[in-house]
Amino acid sequence: MSQLPAGYMKYLEGRSDDFVETVRPVLLQSAADGLYGVRVVANEPHALQALVDDRIPFGTIVEDID
Repeated sequence: MSQLPAGYMKYLEGRSDDFVETVRPVLLQSAADGLYGVRVVANEPHALQALVDDRIPFGTIVEDID
């Protein structure tokens, strides 16, 4: 799937290019599987990680800090 659901696209609106480059591939993976949502974790001021999380319902994005 090369297109993201509308909610995922809205989440990326207004974000920096670096943020989008980090998060978009994981959003695409989530959309392709259609099973689980995404957790976006800020580990430090400039460290960002995104992952598909089986505890989050599909279509949902949860921001977290570590």
